[in-house]
Amino acid sequence: MNNLYTPWRLNYLQGTQAKIDGCFFCVYAAQHQDVENLIVYRGETCFIILNRYPYNNGHALIVPYTHISDLPDLPANTLNEMMQLSQKLIRAFQALYRPHGYNVGMNLGEAAGAGVPGHLHLHVLPRWLGDASFMGTVGETRVLPEELHQTQARLAQALAGT
Repeated sequence: MNNLYTPWRLNYLQGTQAKIDGCFFCVYAAQHQDVENLIVYRGETCFIILNRYPYNNGHALIVPYTHISDLPDLPANTLNEMMQLSQKLIRAFQALYRPHGYNVGMNLGEAAGAGVPGHLHLHVLPRWLGDASFMGTVGETRVLPEELHQTQARLAQALAGT
């Protein structure tokens, strides 16, 4: 039997992760501690951050700096940059990881599954054929072959060069 260690998920599973007062997107954007906060790129109106509890390796979020929950209220320049950053991010994923496809989308509102309903964000997930293996479907365990900080470093470097 092989052992699979994912120590970074323990706080999440136990519900003991550090609590942040207010919106963690807003806090992380203001702190300018990008490596610690898993921010891989800063744009003019949006930034890209890795999901700390990803569905798949490389799961990233494109987040407006403005705390806004309703898509119709998002300024056009911010919406435009979100789409431009999704293209930039997919190019970086393609160069680094060569995924077979992508999931790109938003969960708007708590009823739609938004984990941070007050601050909209766009999910970009690289996908590979067979990435929904028995570990995820039967064992209810996700297998991520790269640690988050390694992904953060590689992706930040790739995005800086594009």
